[in-house]
Amino acid sequence: MPRFGLAKCEEGEVSIEMPSVKGSGGSIEESSTESPREYRLYKRRWIGLLALVVLNIVTGMALVWFGPIANAVVNDFGFTLDQINWFGNVVNVVYPASLAVPYLYGRLGLRRMGYIGSTLFVVSGWVRYAGTARSLSKSGSLALIMVGQLLAGLSVPIFQVIVPSYSERWFDLKGRTTATMIMGLANPVGNALGQLIPPLVGTTRQSLLVMAIIYTVAAPFVFLVGDHPPTPPTFAATHKHPSMLSLVRAMLGKLPRDQYTYMTVRQRMDFTIMILVFGILVGIINAFTILTAQQLGPYGYSSDTAGFMGAALLLVGLVAAAVTAPLYDRVFTHHLALSCKLLTPIMAACWIALIWEIKPNNDVVLYILMAIIGATSLSLLPVVLELAVELTRNADGSSAILWLSTNLFGLIFVLVEGALRAGPDADPPLNMHRAVIFQASLVAAAVLLIFGAEGKQTRRTQDELKRDQAERAAHEHAHVAVVEVPSDRDENSSPEPAHNLEKGESTLSSSDSPVGPVVPDGGELRVS
Repeated sequence: MPRFGLAKCEEGEVSIEMPSVKGSGGSIEESSTESPREYRLYKRRWIGLLALVVLNIVTGMALVWFGPIANAVVNDFGFTLDQINWFGNVVNVVYPASLAVPYLYGRLGLRRMGYIGSTLFVVSGWVRYAGTARSLSKSGSLALIMVGQLLAGLSVPIFQVIVPSYSERWFDLKGRTTATMIMGLANPVGNALGQLIPPLVGTTRQSLLVMAIIYTVAAPFVFLVGDHPPTPPTFAATHKHPSMLSLVRAMLGKLPRDQYTYMTVRQRMDFTIMILVFGILVGIINAFTILTAQQLGPYGYSSDTAGFMGAALLLVGLVAAAVTAPLYDRVFTHHLALSCKLLTPIMAACWIALIWEIKPNNDVVLYILMAIIGATSLSLLPVVLELAVELTRNADGSSAILWLSTNLFGLIFVLVEGALRAGPDADPPLNMHRAVIFQASLVAAAVLLIFGAEGKQTRRTQDELKRDQAERAAHEHAHVAVVEVPSDRDENSSPEPAHNLEKGESTLSSSDSPVGPVVPDGGELRVS
């Protein structure tokens, strides 16, 4: 007799096992060929999550490290502000390499790709620090620091793109969004630390030494990340990593309808909207964190104050996201798109308010606006990442495209806003008031776009259906009693009494069995 019901995995967490019933024709599986025999959760998923958090925090530092100390770097090295902006831009320039990440993960696996990323960590940190040698010329220092930034930029997509996929592979429906939130917001944590640390650790050369040490210490965390669990936690996790090509074909309408990653016209429109909105909103924040000192400095704010304001945006956002992510997993599970439509107008209002509020001696108001922007923006970041996977059923591919859009838009925004900087004869000199108007206008346009998205959560619907089927099958089979009667038995003889699977449980008719009647060789089935 097969075993049904709930079982506990070796690490003490509940799993649902699917039955296999043998009949005259061989083996009949209750679950579909797409369903696993069981779903399980493993406690070690949290260790890998912690490691990815650390690695993504470090990747987030490179983009903004030079932002709060831009003026000091100009004085120490003789670089121009535009050259310093390119230390952040180069991270965005190399990000198109993220399109190859899903393919490389499929070929090499998560752990081997992690080895490559951690190696880039260590090399980039010390190449960057080598550029601080006083014996080097200005162009030599510029070249080495730029190469270090480029190598660091190559490591960013390796750890950033995998976040939704790791959540899908290791976490169930009640923890997937929370896991994505924790890992997805690690990069903004790195941005915040990249705003806070450089002004506090001494000279610009000392700050690059500290950065190299941080990168070296973080690299070994890659050994704690596992590729995938032995048994998947959900139906979605049973599928192999879809390729980037399959996502491109789905977006072009070239996939057959019976494919798991097939996308309807509505889903393709929604994902296009997500790419634009996510790219613009996160790109604006990236540009702002790079240019914080340049936007606030002309109005009398110090580099420290500019760094603190950028950090306030990110840290308040982290707290808000930590509070809201569990709610999305357990309360607002089917309302991800609605949440975007409710919160983005608040965010847009704050960006518009900055047009008038960036002025001298207005610290309190600016801190409040930074906090609100951070709370609304970062609480939505994991929501959009999860919603993109819901639309595409392709975690690696959708994540790669979304993050590519943020870096592409961020690069464009930094260049455009730098070109909008006022001249030295303006009042105040070198102010970026026109750049602030530019970024507020883009955010307002992106908010209007989001109202065109439907955001149907197809993946969650499929996972919930398979989960309910597994639980129902386990419950019903636990109460079925099966009696085998030899074929040569006299029809008038009394049948043997049925025996329950477990003492005290009721029996079901054959119509109640999810697998139907099963007839053994040479006999007939009778259910009491």
